[in-house]
Order: sequence, then structure tokens, then C-alpha cells
Amino acid sequence: MWWMMNEGGGHYCSKKTDDICGDVCGQESSRLSMSRIRCILRGIDLKTYIFLFVLVPTCIFGIYVHGQKISYFLRPLWESPPKPFHDIPHYYHENVSMETLCKLHGWKIREFPRRVYDAVLFSNEVDILTIRWQELYPYITQFVLLESNSTFTGIPKPMVFAGLRDQFKFVEPRLTYGTIGGRFKKGENPFVEEALQRVALDQLLKIAGISDDDLLIMSDVDEIPSRHTINLLRWCDDIPEVLHLRLKNYLYSFEFLVDNNSWRASVHRYQAGKTRYAHYRQTDEILADAGWHCSFCFRRISEFIFKMKAYSHNDRVRFSHYLNPKRVQKVICKGADLFDMLPEEYTFKEIIGKMGPIPHSFSAVHLPSYLLENADKYKFLLPGNCLRESE
Repeated sequence: MWWMMNEGGGHYCSKKTDDICGDVCGQESSRLSMSRIRCILRGIDLKTYIFLFVLVPTCIFGIYVHGQKISYFLRPLWESPPKPFHDIPHYYHENVSMETLCKLHGWKIREFPRRVYDAVLFSNEVDILTIRWQELYPYITQFVLLESNSTFTGIPKPMVFAGLRDQFKFVEPRLTYGTIGGRFKKGENPFVEEALQRVALDQLLKIAGISDDDLLIMSDVDEIPSRHTINLLRWCDDIPEVLHLRLKNYLYSFEFLVDNNSWRASVHRYQAGKTRYAHYRQTDEILADAGWHCSFCFRRISEFIFKMKAYSHNDRVRFSHYLNPKRVQKVICKGADLFDMLPEEYTFKEIIGKMGPIPHSFSAVHLPSYLLENADKYKFLLPGNCLRESE
């Protein structure tokens, strides 16, 4: 102990006590702790004070601004990667017979093709919906679309499809269109509203007339199966009851190829009472190279901003300047992340490998045919055309 009581009850000071703290001796014990702190602080020079006052607020501010990045970068430490899919090789050439293609996949050919239902929840993706339906049109029995007057985050929205329905006359004879009123519960987890809308889509599918062993495509509007993939699955027997589709993953347009790992789209052999419309992993089986996922592929800057505020991950808009139109346009042309996030990966190698802007691609090979046939109209989705309309 650096101090102790003497026999008469007074204070005793150790000879080893530093001079700077010498005045602590003789103080009441109840004041001793504060006195000791004062001693320590008096021993810190001005440079140290300045260093602490600069460093501590800087660290706090850095964590506030980049906390999400730090969390994503350290993800491999607290979350294990999901179980790998079992990839089914995908064989296709336009000059190869369907019987041969089915055989190559280990399946038999049917006497007649299955019926196919394409069901989607719609928000405001007019251009991508058009490309999707034109791509799938030859092989779809019934197009099923559900629209709400509310976003998943509880923001009121117009019935966009209802107002533009004349643009989709080519599917009208095969269209089952439904609407659902929003609950407008702001602050609620957006995935609750999303799940309720998917339940409503199940009911709409029954109205559309789906029955056992029909094929049901479950995917977001911007997850587009290729035409030949759906034709293969409707003609081949013994395909899995549930099959995910591995899609090429694009961002903003077909100029920015992120990877080939989009997997949420799936095709089901419908079973009444068992099949439920969902957008999560439902099997380990996945068919390789089965289409395209073009995320945030909009014509107008206003559509980007709307989706940033409206979709289930709107919590990623951490600062209001993220929604600045000039910033959004700059990010699109750069191929950077609208939310200034790190890649959502499970290993440090993958995170580091995908950091920074997406490399530009100059290939427009093997894209939806309708897109290329109408290149002038959809120029913004093709390589070399990153500028968007403001409104």
C-alpha cells in the first residue's frame, strides 16, 4: 500500500510516493479516490490531452459512419456460410432435340408439356416486367400478378400496373391480376408485409386455376428465367419437385455482372395443400445458368430512389444524402454500391475480392431476345449506357 494509518490514527506516507501526488497524503479516505485521479490527470501533458480529445471523437464518428461496413467485413467471424447447393449441369443448344436435352439431364421426355404458371409480386418494375413476360410468353399458361397500394415498408404507392395495363395487352387473355390493400404499419418489420402478400399470392394462384403437377415459377420480377430453361422443365419428366435456378447476377443493367450466384428463383411441381409461395431456400437442388437477375435495373433515377426507400432492406439508407439524385447517377455509372456497403459474403477472400466497383462488361451475348430486338427502347440496360432519365 502506498499509504497506511500510523499507530496514532494519522496518515502515513510512503517514501516512494511520487512528488506529483504528494499532496494526496493527509486527505480523508473518502476523498482519496478522486484525489488519486487528479494526481494522474496532472501527470498528463498537453499533447496527450489533445491526442485524446481528437482520437476518441474520431473513433466514435468512424464507428457511426462505417459501423455497418465493419460488421459486414467481420461477418466470417460470426456467421458460417450456408450449405452448398447441389448444382445440376444445364445443357442447351437450339439445334439439339428436346428428347436429347432431357436425356442429357438424366430425365425422360413427356408425351405433352406441363402447364406453366408465372407468379410475381409487382411494385414499379415496368420495364423489367415487360422483358420478363416477353421472354417467357411462348411457354406460360397463365401470368399471375399481385399488386398492392402499399410498399413492404408501409409507404403508400399508386397501382402502377393498373394504370399501365394497356401496355400489357399481349398477355391479357392469359393474365390473372389481383390487388391487395396495404396495412400501412410504419415501423413494422417489412418482411411481415412481404410475407402476407406472398400468402395472398397463393390464393390468387388458386383463382388462376393451378392444379397438381403444373409448373409454378416463384421469383421476383427482376429474376428472369430463360425461355429455354422453362421449356426444358415443362417437357422433361422426373425433374425435382422443387428446383432453384442459378441466375447471372447483374446490378443496374446488363453492363455490371456481379457474379453467377443468384439462387432465390425457383420452379415447383405444384401440389395442392403443400406448395407455398416463398422466396427463400427450399431445396439443395439448383439448375446452373438458368437466366438473369437484374437488380435495380430502372430507367429513371426517381425509380431508384423509390425502391431504396420502399423495399424490405430500406434500413440500408442510413443517411439522407444517399438519396441525392446526382449521387445515385454517379454511383450507377461507376458500378458502386448505392448503400455504400461491403459485399455480403461469408469469407474474407470473397469479401476482399468483391470490394470496390463492379468491373464493366461489354458483352451483350445471351441476353433476353426481346431486349436486343428493342435495343433503342431499352438502351439504358445495355453496356455503355449508364445515364438515366431524371423523372
